[in-house]
Amino acid sequence: QMYLVESGGGLVQPGGSLRLSCAASGRDFDKYVVAWFRQGPGTDRESVAVINSIGENTWYPPSVKGRFTISRDNANNAAYLQMDRLRFDDTGVYYCAARRSKTIAVGPDLYTDWGQGTRVTVSS
Repeated sequence: QMYLVESGGGLVQPGGSLRLSCAASGRDFDKYVVAWFRQGPGTDRESVAVINSIGENTWYPPSVKGRFTISRDNANNAAYLQMDRLRFDDTGVYYCAARRSKTIAVGPDLYTDWGQGTRVTVSS
């Protein structure tokens, strides 16, 4: 099992940037796919970025592609989400999630390990 702790959320103006971090503890982090999900007010949890276990493949939905960048540092059991050109509809709680697999997946039900979330508010 992987224990995940997110940090880096906060209040930011539209057009601004934030960098979220996900600290992982547990064995074999480099065998886990990592994803960032967000849940906005009154919406379902949706995937906004996924990275495979060794960091060579990534996936983004159209809503964030070109604005968000996921990365990972397996040597330090960490993953990151760089968010640029933030918009009002990026507001929500952002969760780091992991699944022991070589295959990227985007559905939340496919992830076994979750952090507690960090809140991002985009407001002027």
